[in-house]
Amino acid sequence: INMKYCFPVDSTAHAFMFNLTPCSIMKTHVWEATVNWIPRSDITFLKIVFHVWYNGAKAFHWKELLCSGTDDEYAVCETLKGETLTEEFEIKGSRTSFPKGNYNIILEGFSDDSETNMVICLNFTMIVKQDVF
Repeated sequence: INMKYCFPVDSTAHAFMFNLTPCSIMKTHVWEATVNWIPRSDITFLKIVFHVWYNGAKAFHWKELLCSGTDDEYAVCETLKGETLTEEFEIKGSRTSFPKGNYNIILEGFSDDSETNMVICLNFTMIVKQDVF
């Protein structure tokens, strides 16, 4: 797998890093992920929206409320502006087979439920070089 990401929100530099190991999807169903991010605003409410396209066709759409402001279970919740967030987690994909091809993944984060105040937007390109079948 090759993965690249960028911030299309604005042209200023962002303090963000995403790492995924191992970088192969062959014979493994669990990946270790690490995210380092310094948000530009306090994170008290965070709604995440994923869009995935496979070879140009929309393949997946998912929304999740991560932070509501009360009794939140995720470490990102209550992160303050300028504070470094470091999160390590597993991604389990045993039910997902990725056919060979190009995937465009858009991850958007909003600080409101109406999805108007964007706090993060990532454009990932994932290239699967061989079929897992």
